Amino acid sequence: MKVQSGNVKEDLQKRLRRIEGQVRGVQKMLDEDRDCHEIVQQLAAIRSAVQGASLIFMREYASDCLMNASSDKSSRKELVDDLINLMGKAP
Repeated sequence: MKVQSGNVKEDLQKRLRRIEGQVRGVQKMLDEDRDCHEIVQQLAAIRSAVQGASLIFMREYASDCLMNASSDKSSRKELVDDLINLMGKAP
């Protein structure tokens, strides 16, 4: 599946760049021996940001695959099962 919507793709890329910056920031915090509370706070923010990006992508995946699915009931069931399995792997 490819992300069809330019807006969604741009939003995801922006979020992922921000997450990348947050991860680099935590690495720097570790190098600087920063307070554990600050590091945990940043890790929680990263987890939340990854979850938000995952939800946006899964919503796009569900919309694209389920809306354009064939009328074959078994094919649609497979797509739904696949989506549920992917959601179980998400943070």
